[in-house]
Formats: sequence, structure tokens, C-alpha cells
Amino acid sequence: MKKKRAFLLLNGEPPKKLPNLSKYDVICATDGAYKFLKDHKITPHFISGDFDSLTELPKEIKTIYTPNQNFTDFDKIAEILYKMECYQIDVYGASGKEQDHFLGNLHTVVSLKDKLNFTFIDNCSTYYLAAKKTIIKNCNNKTISLFPFPKTENITTSGLQFNLLNEDLTFGKKIGTRNKAIDNLVEIKFESGNLFIFIKH
Repeated sequence: MKKKRAFLLLNGEPPKKLPNLSKYDVICATDGAYKFLKDHKITPHFISGDFDSLTELPKEIKTIYTPNQNFTDFDKIAEILYKMECYQIDVYGASGKEQDHFLGNLHTVVSLKDKLNFTFIDNCSTYYLAAKKTIIKNCNNKTISLFPFPKTENITTSGLQFNLLNEDLTFGKKIGTRNKAIDNLVEIKFESGNLFIFIKH
């Protein structure tokens, strides 16, 4: 069965370039991000949130009211997509603007890592939570950063300018930012923990 894929727009810095939306099964946005889609004449399948940022609800679009303040709009729309069996989610607008939202978005990905696969795309980079064995293709000369959240153990890499061999990365002690791919294929393996990979465009 084909895995359903979603395009999700959050209310961070809007994308300067949009992907080919025809490749997505579902297009959706939080209420604060809806104006960007409207301005670009893009009709989502649904929008969700508490709708405090909209003066008038669009009548032609499905709206899902999610007022629970114990969770972020990203948390809530991710759960909606999970119930729709949409497990591959490309997220735009997750960074920029208020940085506490950005960190909260990383937290959401870690909390849902056993249910959903997220890829974030912003105007500077693509980033995602790595599997314990991750291969990055077509990346020669690209800047690649490895960011533990908060600790990743026994990391071994190949294809990078500065490789790791069974090393730990820990937030507040040692992180792996601003490395560079010296091969067209980079392999990253680790034993335990959470590791975000950032690939600069």
C-alpha cells in the first residue's frame, strides 16, 4: 500500500520556494499559516487550530477546531494527519520568527518519532530526525550538521570531512555542527539517543 504523504505549513518563516504540491496526498496548514496559502492561491484539504488569528473562517475549506492549549498547533495537526494514515510529512515554516516555537517543533518530532516521519524544509536547509543508520546521497560539498537532542551515543560516520568513530554527542558538551561532505554519499550510524541532521541547501 502506498504511504500517504502530506505537505504541512506552519506559521514560521514562509518558504521562498514551494515544492511541486501535486506529489502530496494531503495539503494542510495551521490557522496562522493559512494566509500564505490563500495569497498564493493554494487551496488546502484542511486547516486546523484555535482560529484566533483568523478574522473570518474560509467557507470553502474544511476547518478543524483544536482549542486544547496543552499542545501546540503542530502537535495537534500532526495527530490529525496520523489519524488520516498520513505518515510521511514534509513540514515548511517550522523555523524562523519565534525560536521557542522552533525548539518546540523539534520536541514534537521526537515525541512522535514512533508514529510519524517528518522532514523539515526551510529557506536555508533540510533537517530531520535520523534513523540509527542513515545514508545521505548526492551531498558532496554540502554543509552537514549533527545535533544531539539531547544526547546521542556511539556515532560513527563516513564521507564527512571530520568523521566520528564510536563517539558521543551531548548538548552542552559536544555537538557536530558545520561539518562538510567530502563524498557524494554520507553514512551515519549510532547506537542510542536522538540525532537531528541538518543539510544546508
